Amino acid sequence: MKRLLSIIIFSLFALPLIAQEPIPQQKWYQGIFRRPTVVVHDTVYIYTGEPEELVVGEETLDEKREGSIPMPFDTLNTADKFLKVILFDNGSWIYLDIPKPDLPDSISDDHWTTNQVHAYMDIKDSDLPDEIDLLLCDSLHEWHIPSEGRLVSPYKVRKGHKHQGVDLGAGYGTPIYAAFDGIVRAALPPKLTGGYGNVVVLRHANGLETYYGHLSYYIVAAEDMVKAGEIIGYCGATGRATGPHLHFETRYMGQSFDPERIFDFENGTLRDTIFTLKKHYFSIYSHEGQTDSESQVASNQVEPTEPVHVTYTVKKGDTLSSIAKKHGTTVNAICKLNNISETKVLKIGQKLIVK
Repeated sequence: MKRLLSIIIFSLFALPLIAQEPIPQQKWYQGIFRRPTVVVHDTVYIYTGEPEELVVGEETLDEKREGSIPMPFDTLNTADKFLKVILFDNGSWIYLDIPKPDLPDSISDDHWTTNQVHAYMDIKDSDLPDEIDLLLCDSLHEWHIPSEGRLVSPYKVRKGHKHQGVDLGAGYGTPIYAAFDGIVRAALPPKLTGGYGNVVVLRHANGLETYYGHLSYYIVAAEDMVKAGEIIGYCGATGRATGPHLHFETRYMGQSFDPERIFDFENGTLRDTIFTLKKHYFSIYSHEGQTDSESQVASNQVEPTEPVHVTYTVKKGDTLSSIAKKHGTTVNAICKLNNISETKVLKIGQKLIVK
C-alpha cells in the first residue's frame, strides 16, 4: 500500500513536468546524491545549507549516512518557482523554500511597460544625473556573467550605426543568465522588437536595466522575479543577426553605456561591487579603458543619427508583393529588414518595417 501511495504522489507532481519543452544541456541529475538540488526555471541551484539542516521527520541527513533515513533523488517544480518539492527514495517528500531576491516594491513604479523594448522614451539629457553610484552586488545580491561566450563585437559605432551593447558569441542553445537579481520588465517576440529578435529586459533594484537579445527562445514572462544566475533563455539568431550570439546591453534611464564598464568578459568577472556611472558614459564613443578626461572628450563627438524606420500594419488581402509596391521597395528588402522569408504568411495587424 505504501509503495502504491508513493507512486501516486510522484505521478501527481511529475505531471506538470511532462508538458514542459525539453531544455538543451540540462543536467539536473549531477551531484544529486551528495546534496539536494533545486531547479528554478530549469537552472540548477545547490542547497547550500549544511546537510544536517535538512530534516525528515525527526531524523537528519547525517543519520542517513548510517542507512537510517531515505535519500533525496529528485526535485520537482510547483506553481511557485521559489517553492520546490524534494523526493526521497522511499516515496516520501518535503517542501524546500528558495530565498526570493530582496527587491523593493518601487522597482516597477517608474516608466514600467511590458509591451515594448524601451520604456524611457521621454527622458531628456537634462534628466540624467551627472554622476551616480550603483550598488551591483553585496552579501544579499549576487551577479552572474550573462553568457559564457567570448566578446565578438564591442560597444561602438558599427557600419555607421550605434551598436549600443556588446555581442557575446555562443553556440545555438547556450544558456543565457540573468546578470543580477531583478524583475522581467519585458519578454517579447521578434514581431514586437525589430532587430532585437526574441528579447528579455530585466530591471534591477539599482535602476539599471539589462537587455538580452537574439534569443532562440526565452523561458520567463513579464513581471517574473529572477535571481542572478537564473537561466532566462537560450542563445539564438533571431532579429537582425547573422549567426547565434547574445546581444547584451546595460542601460540607465533608457540610456545605454558600455557593458564592459561593469563586466570583464574576457575573464568572466565583475569589475567592482559598486559602479560609478557618469553622464559622459552615455556617449557611444565613451568606453571602458579610457581615462575620465578621454571619455569626456570622446563624448563631445557628434553621434551618428539612427535611421527612422517606416512601419506598416498588415491589412486583409495584403501580400509582401503588394506592400513592397505600395512603398516603392522590394520584397527582398522588406524580408531583410524584418528577418523573415519571402514565403512568410502575413497576419492581419502584424507590423512590418518597410523602409
